[in-house]
Amino acid sequence: MATASSGRANYGGGFIEMLMTGRDPTPMGRGGAVYNRPGAYATYGRSTEPAAYPADPFEPAARPRTPGRRMAALGEPVEMERPIERVIDPRFRKQEVAYDGPHKPGTIIIDTPQRFLFLVQPGGRALRYGIGVGRPGFSWAGMKTVSRKAEWPSWTPPAEMLKRRPDLPRFMQGGPENPLGARAMYLGSTLYRIHGTNEPHTIGQAVSSGCIRMTNDDVTDLYERVRVGAKVLVI
Repeated sequence: MATASSGRANYGGGFIEMLMTGRDPTPMGRGGAVYNRPGAYATYGRSTEPAAYPADPFEPAARPRTPGRRMAALGEPVEMERPIERVIDPRFRKQEVAYDGPHKPGTIIIDTPQRFLFLVQPGGRALRYGIGVGRPGFSWAGMKTVSRKAEWPSWTPPAEMLKRRPDLPRFMQGGPENPLGARAMYLGSTLYRIHGTNEPHTIGQAVSSGCIRMTNDDVTDLYERVRVGAKVLVI
């Protein structure tokens, strides 16, 4: 299976998603922000440096699952010292913004550093959505196309993941508890995809293994607007 960037192993796109605990759910500071298109970001009074993440939060020790507890994106119960804030920063809500770039309507542009996905619209406009992106070491860039679309996709962990995490399920039917969420748009022949999530409070963070995660509402909205064959530019 093709990898997204030179020298990086493909670990199954967004199949392995790390729930980060005890952190501001935005990648930037909480200061006011103006952001309308890739490369145009301004803040007032706060740092724009991404939050620091643990060097290797990828593979926690396997723990027995407790019956009745919700399965998180890693496929195991989550034990947290304190509750994670469940409110998505307003910056990451869907918005219509100005767009003056060269790409045609229907093109998806993913601005990885700023955690935004843009769908170019006619008339110099774009729809902007907040996203979760690959954690440090798993981000990538390039041009892909939407090769397939699926509603409530099932989850089959790849062999590489199962080798590291033999406690994970071999298959998980699509549904609200599935880490891939309500919709998935597959990118070329890779294992990367744009998909929903069962952990919406992680939007705005670098937490995935390379996939682009959205809230279920946003990915459903995007799914209805995007055709198979659409170009996806990841920067």
